[in-house]
Amino acid sequence: MLIKSAKYIVSSPDYEKCPPPDKKEYAFIGRSNVGKSSLINMLCNNDKLAKTSGTPGKTQLINHFEIVSVPEQTAQLSKAQANGTRWYLVDLPGYGFAKVSIRSRRRWEQMIENYLRKRENLKMVFVLIDSRHSPQKIDLDFLNQLDTWEIPFALVFTKADKETQAVVAKNVKLFLNTMRKTWQFLPQHFVTSANKKLGKDKILKLIEEKNEE
Repeated sequence: MLIKSAKYIVSSPDYEKCPPPDKKEYAFIGRSNVGKSSLINMLCNNDKLAKTSGTPGKTQLINHFEIVSVPEQTAQLSKAQANGTRWYLVDLPGYGFAKVSIRSRRRWEQMIENYLRKRENLKMVFVLIDSRHSPQKIDLDFLNQLDTWEIPFALVFTKADKETQAVVAKNVKLFLNTMRKTWQFLPQHFVTSANKKLGKDKILKLIEEKNEE
């Protein structure tokens, strides 16, 4: 899949104020400071699309971006294919640590839950996990919640360039092994680096497959 264009549409305080659910939608979420904005920018070939910040908890609304993509093999595309497939990429507020009030945090949590459970065109959630760390309870708890809500998701291990390959491989394996203790089937997972564009093609390929379903 090749991204032809990516543009910011709107930031919404509630799922009911999101754009009409007329396109397939893919949401990205993770703990604060997990590298979500950098990953989104890498996937869309636009360093300025999602705002990156050193301040955890910067994303506070449901941010919609409209993406136009075409198949990677463009030589024999039909006119419709050449015009591209339109879909939404959604940047959700992070969960976990952020320097905000308890009241604000609860509001975010309710906003995220309503979106995840009630947004009818949501095809998949990409949950970002920091590959530099051993398994964190807050990440595992969030995945268990998604399972309870029967929401399909994939794991994206971020910042793989910030540690040695051995450390990243160890942490990824440990995370998946921890899941195996209570999960019968494991979700798809990707190891990524925004700086090195690692994992980009594989994530976009999965989205392309979901778009074609």
